[in-house]
This record gives sequence, C-alpha cells and structure tokens, in this order.
Amino acid sequence: MISSTNSSKVAYTSDKEDKGLYSRADDALRLSSLRKKPFFLGFLNEREQFMLKNYISQFDCFCRFYGGYDGAVRNILSVSVYEIDDNIFPIDVVYFKYRKSDALSHRDFLGALMNLGIERSSIGDIIVNEGCAVCYVRQEIGDYVRSQISKIGRVGVKIVSGNECNITTGCNIESLSFIVNSMRLDVIVAAITGLSREKTAALILAGKTFVNYTENKNVSHILKEDDILTIRGNGKFIIKEQAGVTKKGRLKLIIEHYR
Repeated sequence: MISSTNSSKVAYTSDKEDKGLYSRADDALRLSSLRKKPFFLGFLNEREQFMLKNYISQFDCFCRFYGGYDGAVRNILSVSVYEIDDNIFPIDVVYFKYRKSDALSHRDFLGALMNLGIERSSIGDIIVNEGCAVCYVRQEIGDYVRSQISKIGRVGVKIVSGNECNITTGCNIESLSFIVNSMRLDVIVAAITGLSREKTAALILAGKTFVNYTENKNVSHILKEDDILTIRGNGKFIIKEQAGVTKKGRLKLIIEHYR
C-alpha cells in the first residue's frame, strides 16, 4: 500500500474546492496502490499543482506532472507505484490551421471548447500562433473535438496534423539580478516593478500579488527561496537564489521571470 512517509500530514484547507482536490488525490493514491496501475488527475492549474506537489510528497509513491510538452503550464498529475513514461499520459493534441489574416486568441479557442460542454479540467494548454493553434486535451475527448469544431467564432478552421503547424511551445525564462534591503514582499515587488514604495503598497493591498498562487495582501510578508511570486500586469517570478550580501549588508537576489 502507498503510505505516508511523514508523521505529520499536510493539513486540509477549509476551502471546499481545495478539500475536493485533496480528496481526489487520496482516491488516486488508494486506487493506484490497490490496482498497481497509474491514475491521473487533471489537467490542473498552477495553484492546484503546487498544492498537490506538497501534499503528495508525504506519500511513498511516484508522482509526476506532465502537460504534453516540457514547460507546460497546465499539467496532468500521475500517481503510481512505479515510474511511467510521457507517452502513458492520457493526452491528445489537436492542431488547427486557419488564415493568417484571421486574428484568433487563446480565449477564442477555450470558449469554443467549453461551449461543447467540455470541463476546464479536460483542457490543457492552448497555444496560438499566426494561422495555427494547438490544443492539449484529455485523450478521451480528442476525437470529439476534431469532429465538432470547424469554426472558432466566425472563423473557419481546419483540423491538421502536427507537421502542418509550426507551433513554438515552452516558456521564455529571463534571469534577473536585484540588490534589496530585505526579503519583504513590498521590497521585492518594488524592485521588480520599479514602483515607488507607496504605489507598491497600493498594488499589494489591492490584491494584485500572489505568493505560491495564493493572494497575499501582507506587505511585510517574508519571501524565501523557491517562492513563486505572481504580480498582475507583470507576470510570474520565482525567487531563485540569495546570491550573497553586499559590503553594505544588502541582499543579492536572483529572480527568474517566466515570460
């Protein structure tokens, strides 16, 4: 049986949706142990992945997140008593082609998929380039999507093979260096955004900053290495490393910006 490796388990949150997520993870852990086969959850958003990564780390099992390509944002979680390959994940890839003069967006494709009655958890990343788009979906709905979608809004689209679409996947990571007085949330947000102390505080208090995918309005919250900081209008950042101290006692900080 899959068992907990830590004596103190991760506590359930009081949020109903979060409890449901942990409950689904427990079911996957139990069934994987009983049936000796992998079970899958998702596609999961970044907050759900962060929560389950911490939660499942207490159990003696193999777990992995994968969304169809390296660097995917939305991923499926596999829970298993043994390691599995990428091709085991129940992911299908649907490619669309249309006229380059027709401007379509991520929102357009997502809306078309959800108008078919498909749940958000069955849809992974959607990448839209000029004249081409790719949608990662659960394997069981791939053929349904292909049979149902011939238009996105008023734009006609054609289902094609992958070699007919030149799609760039993955995220662009930029490494940034800062010298800061402390690891306080307001100090680091100010360094990243270039805003004044007053405007930085207003930004945080307005609920526009998230630490590890949870809204954080505490300007004096202390960030630590590997924390994920999201600032609306600026993007996602990871506190990568405290790289030393200056002669004046200020911190040298390396932060990765996911673009």
